[in-house]
Amino acid sequence: MPSISTETAPAQTAPVIERKTAGRLVSLDAYRGFIMLLLVSHGFGFAAFSAYPGFEWLARQVEHAAWEGITFWDLIQPAFTFMVGLAMPFALARREAQGDGFKELFRHVAWRSFALILLSNILSNFGGGRARPQLQLINVLCQIAFGYFLCFLITRLRWKAQVAAAVGMLGGYWALFVLFPGPDGAFSKTGNIGAVIDQAILGYNYSGYYTTINFIGNAVTILFGCWAGALLIRPSAHAYRLKVLAGAAAAAFAVGLALAPVNPVVKRLWTASFTFLSAGWVILMLIAFYWLVEVRGYRKWVFPFLVLGMNSIFIYSFSQVLHGWLYRGLGVFTGHFWYLGKLGAIPQNLLTLAVMWYLCYWLYQRKIFLKI
Repeated sequence: MPSISTETAPAQTAPVIERKTAGRLVSLDAYRGFIMLLLVSHGFGFAAFSAYPGFEWLARQVEHAAWEGITFWDLIQPAFTFMVGLAMPFALARREAQGDGFKELFRHVAWRSFALILLSNILSNFGGGRARPQLQLINVLCQIAFGYFLCFLITRLRWKAQVAAAVGMLGGYWALFVLFPGPDGAFSKTGNIGAVIDQAILGYNYSGYYTTINFIGNAVTILFGCWAGALLIRPSAHAYRLKVLAGAAAAAFAVGLALAPVNPVVKRLWTASFTFLSAGWVILMLIAFYWLVEVRGYRKWVFPFLVLGMNSIFIYSFSQVLHGWLYRGLGVFTGHFWYLGKLGAIPQNLLTLAVMWYLCYWLYQRKIFLKI
């Protein structure tokens, strides 16, 4: 379960974040906060633009693709899971420096994975209106738990073996769908092998056509993050790091596009083509934050992101359980900005987001951070 940490907090004021601790990259904390901002924003209310000709494209970008294709909103979970992998080399290196061996690290990773699955099911069942809790394994925290555990084991291997594991996972995942096609083919929207497995094990299928075995592609995204973290944890020049990351992004785009004709880009199944294409975009985001913060030194401007990034578990849990309550409660006083028509959803969402940010800031000032 989450623990409350008050020992390793940064200083309370924005200027002090420039004093980066040894081995810690401010850009990574800012990147995490940016991802959390998107994750809890509920699309900033931009879905309202669907009612305005010429702006439908913006509304589509804050919704998941119906099936094939990729939107900006489809990139948030890959960015979140990539960030988990990105942080792993730093976190594990700290524990190893404190004397932890493989057994201690394994226990830590196993417990953390279990805690994430437990928290995920508490949040997903809280206020769901069901007579009894329903086990689910598709929520982002569950998917991270599986991938986190797998990637810990994989990163204990040599580099070539890690690459072979990634290829084997994606290849085996693709083969499952091809060998056991659904009514409309290998990547059928309904009745695909993932849905069949969920029906057999859980007794039901998830809404939105998601499947539990998505964690396989998700784990590879986390592994990509681990490799990026391994690059950044080693002492090397900014130019070298950026060159490697840019090459990795280009390679990811190339592989994703090459696979798309035989392995469609479907986020809801986290197909191999989606894994690579989303990784390309996510790495570009990382490059942007790294260049702006570490190379150009623009650190004060990332303070709002840092506040969220340092309390990611809190803000995610609050959003899952209490976002609707806060949105409706504030609406009593704002009237949901009715005079703006459907566009009133935008300032209402921004106000809700601002209050959630301030809650994180309140915790940040008091050096209170919820961690698993």
